[in-house]
Amino acid sequence: MITPLDIENKKFSKQMVNGYSVDEVDDFLDDLTVEYEKLFKENSEYKNEIVKLKEDMEHYKTIENTLQNTLMMAQTTAEEVKEVAKQQAEQIINDAKSNAQKEADSLDNQIVLKKKELEDVQKQFDVYKAKMESLLISQLELIKDINKE
Repeated sequence: MITPLDIENKKFSKQMVNGYSVDEVDDFLDDLTVEYEKLFKENSEYKNEIVKLKEDMEHYKTIENTLQNTLMMAQTTAEEVKEVAKQQAEQIINDAKSNAQKEADSLDNQIVLKKKELEDVQKQFDVYKAKMESLLISQLELIKDINKE
């Protein structure tokens, strides 16, 4: 690439016949050097800016990838937490059902025992009643016998 310094230092051979005016060529080269120098600096600045923007873009792409990975991990973790919570809820429900069944079975057993106790007490009462009846009948017989004599 031609630099502004190359333009400024460019020398043309002088021709005697029908040559260009040296002053006009020098003035034009001076003007061209100034303009080219501006463009060269701008081009250099643009190249530097492009490099910086590419670096920034790579940085932001890295951030984007990190955010995407983080989001995916968060979604996965949320799903795992949700699944664990569901399993825990099911376990709690199963435990509650099991405990309720045990309590119901225990109460059923207590009811059966109480019914048996009640039957035993009723049998004892029936036996007692029969004994009392027998006693009273025998006592009545005795009283009748006493009255006959």
